Amino acid sequence: MQQQIKVIDMPDIDGLAFRGFQGEVDYPEMVTILDKSDILDQIKQVNSVEDIQRSYSHLTNCDPYKDMLFAEMDGEPIAYCRVFWRQQPDKDRIYFHFGSLLPDWRRRGIGRAMLRWCEQRLTEVASDHPRDGKRHLQTFGAEKQVGKEELCLSEGYQPIRYDFEMARTLLGDLPDTPMPADLELRPVLDEHIRPIWDASDEAFQDHWGYVPQTEESYQDWLEWRVFNPKHWKVAWDSDQIAGMVLNYIDHDENVKFSRLRGYTEFISVRRPWRRRGLARALIAESFRHLREQGMEEAALGVDTQNLTGALRLYESLGFKQVTRWTEYRKDLE
Repeated sequence: MQQQIKVIDMPDIDGLAFRGFQGEVDYPEMVTILDKSDILDQIKQVNSVEDIQRSYSHLTNCDPYKDMLFAEMDGEPIAYCRVFWRQQPDKDRIYFHFGSLLPDWRRRGIGRAMLRWCEQRLTEVASDHPRDGKRHLQTFGAEKQVGKEELCLSEGYQPIRYDFEMARTLLGDLPDTPMPADLELRPVLDEHIRPIWDASDEAFQDHWGYVPQTEESYQDWLEWRVFNPKHWKVAWDSDQIAGMVLNYIDHDENVKFSRLRGYTEFISVRRPWRRRGLARALIAESFRHLREQGMEEAALGVDTQNLTGALRLYESLGFKQVTRWTEYRKDLE
């Protein structure tokens, strides 16, 4: 049996104990916690042991054996949390934490104790880093996670950014927007995949919170369950990638939620080709492609304060808000 971990401000609940990560044996319990939490929080996603295993085999700036905490009641896991950090190009460091707690055990002080453990662990991690930039603690929550919002605010966090999940129907008329002159769509070949990844990373450097992608991130992406380049729409200008929409279809999710949805995601245009209507044309082409694949709905996520005007573009193409996510942050002392 793994040694218990002492947690600051641990609530006085008979049978409650905290421990660390035990390896792959924890993955099924994590899926159970996520699935039961998602029902109450109205988060529609697929959680699987295979997805967690893939993700945890490519972690960056995180050692789960040191950076995770599990809560148990009489030996049965009821919650877990994890921390990691990222450094931005301006040398600011963001120290992230997130977790999930079974609904029956919420509002009893467990989540607060775990949040404070995360902060303590991240403070330890940060102590080894130079003070050459700003340092922030950051987490997130969905709009139905009212308790999460109240907890964050009471612990000194402030909402700093909002993201929307948006969707639109693919039934009926679709926008007909031609590609800009001198640009063309080409089928994605194997030798295009790494250049597409690099071009996307370059384009996203202008977005809020950008962190350069790592080799581990690239390998994780290649192994992603819904990775399928046949759905991508990539525009080329001679031998240069101008922009892209890396569409995907999550068939497992569609079965689980009885829908036919495709995602128009990873939308990016590189600087020399912006302000020419390329993103609009690529999204319109993606609509047609997804409908040809039998999809009835398209969805995406957007940073509502994106300086490129992405939210206005998506609204003009018929997308409407489905769910709001909030990013919470406070300074790390």
